[in-house]
Amino acid sequence: MTSPATTDDTRPTVPGSGPRAAPATATAAARADLVFTPEPMLVHERVIDWFEVHARDLPWRAPECSPWGVMVSEVMLQQTPVVRVLPRWRDWMQRWPRPVDLAQAPTAEVLTAWDRLGYPRRALRLQAAAQAMVERHSGEVPDTAEALRELPGVGEYTAAAVACFAFNQPEVVVDTNIRRVHARAFTGDALPGKTYTSAQRKLAVELMPATAPDGGATACAWNASAMELGALICTARAPQCEICPVADLCAWRAAGSPAPTEEQQTRGQGWAGTDRQVRGAIMAVLRTGDAVERDELLEALPLPEASAEQRARCLDSLIGDGLAAQTETRVSLPGA
Repeated sequence: MTSPATTDDTRPTVPGSGPRAAPATATAAARADLVFTPEPMLVHERVIDWFEVHARDLPWRAPECSPWGVMVSEVMLQQTPVVRVLPRWRDWMQRWPRPVDLAQAPTAEVLTAWDRLGYPRRALRLQAAAQAMVERHSGEVPDTAEALRELPGVGEYTAAAVACFAFNQPEVVVDTNIRRVHARAFTGDALPGKTYTSAQRKLAVELMPATAPDGGATACAWNASAMELGALICTARAPQCEICPVADLCAWRAAGSPAPTEEQQTRGQGWAGTDRQVRGAIMAVLRTGDAVERDELLEALPLPEASAEQRARCLDSLIGDGLAAQTETRVSLPGA
């Protein structure tokens, strides 16, 4: 790819970056004070070239991976790091290599196999999506973002990611890592903030490579490459700017790498003492497979700081979410 650019004498460039083009519309609207914005095509080229050399060898990226394998990975990876997903993904694909296999599986087995990935409602949503694929799509993963969004539990991100990474459809894919790359490289912000704003959405659309020249291949490569750059190099807490392929093109670096503002900061969720911790402890007991007396279950949780009220509330919420079932006084996984 080549990257045409125009000069702008009123805006200084970063040393080594070469001439620059006018900023994207959404970028200019978001930060009128920017003194530098990189040419998107040059960033695309650099990041994609970097990805071709440094991308992690992940099984759901392999050419032989099925669309179903890609979809399972996208659901598992939501709010969960790759290192925790890898063993669970491999086990899952061995147990249920096709949507029809998961669709027919007992719910208790599905929740047990989900193990400690967290947010176990994702497992139920994935099974519901698999059942819908069997009913509506002959047991196959639909190949468009529109059809994927019609599956239960599938939102905008998952639909776009599966369409892009499984079927090479040039959808706009934006996760936390991509938002951070966009924010730093193009808007000069340290972090994108917790909320995916309309300005960020507009910028993501503007930054997508044109699809006409190659049928969207570059656009799909940009999605994967920007995501990997954010995960490995342009990280939230310790960006490795010294080895970043676009360090000399980065608006945030050109601005002096300012610290995040209060609005840009995201607060990490605590764990100790939260309902999430209590729910997780209850699910750990239920995954052993045996029904247990409700009072015995709640009293035996190894959480001395959790009150009886919190324990009961968390168990009731699990029952309400379909993650646990109670028959008279005994509790188990659904269908166990």
